[in-house]
Amino acid sequence: MDTLPLVLDLVGTFVFALSGASAGVKRQLDLFGVLVLSFVAGNFGGITRDLMIGAVPPAAISDWRYLAVSIPAGAVTFGWFTSVNRLQSAVLLFDAAGLALFAVSGTQKALAFGLNPVTAALLGMLTGIGGGMVRDVLVAEIPTVLRADLYAIAALAGAAVVVAGNLLHLPSAPVTIAGAALCFGLRLIAIRRGWRLPVAHPSNSETAQTKRDDDDREH
Repeated sequence: MDTLPLVLDLVGTFVFALSGASAGVKRQLDLFGVLVLSFVAGNFGGITRDLMIGAVPPAAISDWRYLAVSIPAGAVTFGWFTSVNRLQSAVLLFDAAGLALFAVSGTQKALAFGLNPVTAALLGMLTGIGGGMVRDVLVAEIPTVLRADLYAIAALAGAAVVVAGNLLHLPSAPVTIAGAALCFGLRLIAIRRGWRLPVAHPSNSETAQTKRDDDDREH
């Protein structure tokens, strides 16, 4: 029970670090920029979770293994991006895997610190989406969680499975695997079939006004 959240955290850190580094290489950042993105993508969600549950200093800062996992992932991606890119079939695959692993590990850790089920599930979701949000902001993109097919919802579903298993006193390992599989599967199916939440559609007049406001700010 003590080892499982750590293993999930480290594996999630690695795959999210790969997605962060891949985003940096695609935008032609230098080595330092790629390593920063790999560390941020791999660790920011966990750091935020640890700060909110009072686990300070955060594990990503106090435990050398998080740095040892994220920085090599960034360096490998920087040096052999073509090979890494072939393995992932798009950055979205690593991103979905990291989302699933972080969602369940974040929920497990929140439950271990005695948080109530609803809060634990929300923190699990936050752990999953936090690193990707900051990664996207740093490369000047609208965060995936705000526009992608069932991103945060998939994380919340995986976290809910872990919470339900805890309430029913089921073995943690199979419940955690089931939660991660549900999150990962939902995300991949949503990508393939275009499942998404309703999208805001402003009226034509509002769109025109927004464009005029943007033009005025540019001038």
